Amino acid sequence: MENSELLIMLWQGLGWPLLRLVFFISLGLMIGNLIESLNWTHGVARLAAPLVRIGHLSDITGASFSMAFFSAVTSNTMLSEAYEQKKITKQELIFANLFNSLPTYFLHLPTLFFLAVPLIKSVAVTYVGLTLFAAFLRTLCILVVGRIVLPGNRENCVTCRLDENRVSSLSQALHKAWLRFQKRIRRIVVITVPIYTAVFILNRFGMFTLLEGWLAHHVKFLAWLHPESLGVVALQLTAEISAGLAAAGALLDNGSLEARQVVLALLAGNVLSSPMRAIRHQFPFYAGVFQPKLAVELISYNQAFRTGSIILVGIFYYFLSA
Repeated sequence: MENSELLIMLWQGLGWPLLRLVFFISLGLMIGNLIESLNWTHGVARLAAPLVRIGHLSDITGASFSMAFFSAVTSNTMLSEAYEQKKITKQELIFANLFNSLPTYFLHLPTLFFLAVPLIKSVAVTYVGLTLFAAFLRTLCILVVGRIVLPGNRENCVTCRLDENRVSSLSQALHKAWLRFQKRIRRIVVITVPIYTAVFILNRFGMFTLLEGWLAHHVKFLAWLHPESLGVVALQLTAEISAGLAAAGALLDNGSLEARQVVLALLAGNVLSSPMRAIRHQFPFYAGVFQPKLAVELISYNQAFRTGSIILVGIFYYFLSA
């Protein structure tokens, strides 16, 4: 490979995607900091207050939950700082991270929905609806288990943590948001860039292709699916959700698959592609916010909880639509 071709490959495969990742992380962090400084999360925080009380969660968790509707980066940074300052225990950190899966899902919901509708049309409502139901189910589960195992919210004031940082003017809010941004983005970039680069190198050497290929050829336990559905599952494993949706749409249009079979295939592909998605996309970001070891632990809990809820919803839909 010539030097020019190597440079083009590095720019297209690593430079531009990494630059775009850092840009959107920075944008999300800055907007989240500004929203936090302006106390715009108060409305959502008040809505979250009953849930926080039911689940015996702390005010910090409630504030993080509110922020997660606007910025996942800022929300997780709030939890990381609170844990490092020993304001919350590791147990509550895990619960809080899982609790935030609902607002985090809502951040990606518009993208998923408007990508799915043109490809699988009305079936998108069922598929997206089931994944949304799984997110609500996870939240309900956290509230029930949290009420049993957590000691309870001593302050009983979800908005108090947000009130501590109240500012009197927009210029003051911008200044405070910029100071926080500089402090937080430094650590995120220092950790995220090397990890993302390592993932790129592993991908270039075919490690992910080998693993995904192995998974795609060992789906015999999905014999309950329609044979045509396996192509949709395999594409979700070896590519992105858009590839699976495109294949599902084509099979749906030519009558090879029914709506029920498409939904089940997409749910199965969603579950099986979770580990690869976590390693490629979630770990570089999480490792920039939390300590790498803790990031792996949180991602493991998060993915296990997420896939478990989708499997449960999938089983429910399988028998309900039979």
